[in-house]
Amino acid sequence: MGLGDQLIASGMARGAHARGKCIAFGDGLKIRWDHHSFEVFKWNPNVAAPGRERDSCVEWIDYYKGHRLYNRQEGDRWIWNMDFSPTPGEVFLDDIERKAGRRAGSGFILIEPNIEAWKSVAPNKDWGRRNYQEVVDRLAGSGLRVMQFAYPKAGLPLRGVQSIITTSFRDAISVLSNAALYVGPEGGLHHAAAAVNIPAVVLFGGFIPPKVTGYSTHANLTGGAEACGSLKPCEHCRKAMEAISVEEVVEEALERL
Repeated sequence: MGLGDQLIASGMARGAHARGKCIAFGDGLKIRWDHHSFEVFKWNPNVAAPGRERDSCVEWIDYYKGHRLYNRQEGDRWIWNMDFSPTPGEVFLDDIERKAGRRAGSGFILIEPNIEAWKSVAPNKDWGRRNYQEVVDRLAGSGLRVMQFAYPKAGLPLRGVQSIITTSFRDAISVLSNAALYVGPEGGLHHAAAAVNIPAVVLFGGFIPPKVTGYSTHANLTGGAEACGSLKPCEHCRKAMEAISVEEVVEEALERL
């Protein structure tokens, strides 16, 4: 998950500074950040950076790359910890970032059809570009403004969207914070939407259970499937995605608008 993992962590750390504490994510001896950590934790007073292991205010949480609390791997699938539920995270934007985020205006729908195609689980989280295009056609046809991020790995934008170039994940979050709604797959942006209090329609399908990585303020669509956690392309997950109709996504979107 990467960036989403860091946003989940920021939710775990909520309120620590107000208690006079700072959360260290690591093994109890070393704070273990990965290459996404700084981008999400920047300016966050609740999170201890590497080098602060011996600070008296530190509280440890055993959560880091390779050791997450929401799952464990058995063979070629994830086993989900159904006792885990995320708290919406936090992203602390500075004045320059907030100003940059307003360049797209406000009140738009942000749609994200892309998934991390290089991951083996990608087919299990893919609702299909054609479906997303039909959603855009219906929403834009109703006079709503639909936007899509443009970045190197995004490929061609959907027809009828307004593209906005983003320079980083923080920049994307700053723009997202001005949206009226997010529509897209389970992943970093749906965690970001929760962090900046934006409603969302999230395409979960049959891979990850909403109980584990979803938020009650979002419409979390599974196609009626139980999550299997398969790390390989999965017929079960394909059918779950096929069971989510364009009509259901549009209805959920309009309800939240």
